[in-house]
Amino acid sequence: MKEEIQTSCPHCGVRMARWSNPQGSSWAGEFQYVCFNDGCPYYVRGWNWMKSSFNVDASYRYRLDPVSGGKGPLAVWSASALREGILPEEKEESNG
Repeated sequence: MKEEIQTSCPHCGVRMARWSNPQGSSWAGEFQYVCFNDGCPYYVRGWNWMKSSFNVDASYRYRLDPVSGGKGPLAVWSASALREGILPEEKEESNG
């Protein structure tokens, strides 16, 4: 039995989007789950943390690698950054 992946962001509870792994990345598989909720506290507080820690105007979004189970930040430089990699939602399988 395959273990079910938790696709809701643990920081805000919003369903994460499937985001295409960039070509040439070291991530296995085709995509990551990423929280693109602009109100997510993880993303919101990231702006201040990155500025105070590294003096850069950037933040990060929560990501989950469904292949390895790895999770953590995905750096972004604006609210619209990386959204072009969002994949269409998968359709629910029907058993009937």
